Amino acid sequence: MLYHIVSDMEYHDSETATEVAGRVADFMDEVVIPREREALATGEEITTDEIHEMWEMAKERDLFAPQVPEEYGGQGLDFSDMLPSFEQVGRSLIGALAIRANAPQEGNMHTLEMVGTEEQKEEYLRPLVQGELSSAFAMTEPKVGAGSDPKMLQSTAVKDGDEWVVNAHKWWTSDGLDADFYLVMARTDLDAHPYEGTSIILVPRDADGVEVQRNVPHLGGHGITEREGGHAEVKFDNVRVPVENTIGEEGAGFRIAQMRLGGGRLTHCMRYSGMAERSLDIAKAYLQEREAFGTKLEDKQALRHRIADAETRLHAARCMVRHAARELDRGDARIEVAMSKMFTANVTNETIDLALQCCGGNGIGKDLPIAHFYENVRSFRIVDGADEVHRRSIARWAFEDVDAAEIENTLQFDENLRIDGLDE
Repeated sequence: MLYHIVSDMEYHDSETATEVAGRVADFMDEVVIPREREALATGEEITTDEIHEMWEMAKERDLFAPQVPEEYGGQGLDFSDMLPSFEQVGRSLIGALAIRANAPQEGNMHTLEMVGTEEQKEEYLRPLVQGELSSAFAMTEPKVGAGSDPKMLQSTAVKDGDEWVVNAHKWWTSDGLDADFYLVMARTDLDAHPYEGTSIILVPRDADGVEVQRNVPHLGGHGITEREGGHAEVKFDNVRVPVENTIGEEGAGFRIAQMRLGGGRLTHCMRYSGMAERSLDIAKAYLQEREAFGTKLEDKQALRHRIADAETRLHAARCMVRHAARELDRGDARIEVAMSKMFTANVTNETIDLALQCCGGNGIGKDLPIAHFYENVRSFRIVDGADEVHRRSIARWAFEDVDAAEIENTLQFDENLRIDGLDE
């Protein structure tokens, strides 16, 4: 079982984290992955009713919605305690969905629980946790709007009496096609810097002026469930909602989004680590069985070294994520999260690519899940902050407190030999 293989490495996870992750691993191995394999083999999509049955089984095993407080129907795990479980659900194409821990629902639950009013929690959070409602987080915009540079936000919400009038154009709105409500990032104080003048506003799907345009066709945009999912383009044309639909403090949208994204980036890291680890498991099983040029592929030294490198880098990624999670639990961990996200995104991309290569034609075929993992993982270097954005933040931090004394003994050009008029 994968969990026991991974746990041979001592990560000093808490007793709770280890115990829950073990039970999640059992659920994946006994229920979820067998159904995934069947769907891949037969081409028959997994129905919504089957997903709901998995939710009920997850509830019976005390695994449902691990990220949500018990009072709203979840398991109430601390952030660090639930991370190992997210790696386990990442092993399956439907793992996160099977325990109601899939993005963006997981992040939106966290946002509402973190800053929502009691009324908002009762009306939206509780049914969202139970799967009675679906949600979407609407932040990214088409050019020239907000993307990697969120300060370019073009969407607005203007007060008119006790209502917001929202005008926005969003895309890459995950689960937006079938969402019952949207958490919309919009400028609410045009005289303030966007970081101080942006709010998050809850907009019901059935509000006048909400226009869902399409699901954006994209790499990895087809799965094995009948659930539509995807990433939608949505327009909000003079949409009116009550001012009390503001999520958290007015003007605090970016601070709330960063709180949401910090933890979300780390849970994504663990999910994709799970994908990468299972891809390696499949590749190693294939290498042990496949023979070419007189020997088993597992005996080819070049492949063995590449597998060793992949295992080492995945181990490093897991350590980074756990460290960042501990720092996040204590307070600010912006740089630690950025490093973890950027590093893990690249490691998981490279690892799944290696696993696909090892399996040859069976890697690019879809009888195995690697090809699906391969399509899904490429987006991780863009979503939740592109590599370049995180490198920019890390580099800015790296140059913040440079000690000039470190180079005080470097040889300098003799000023007595410099000719006047040369550009300095």
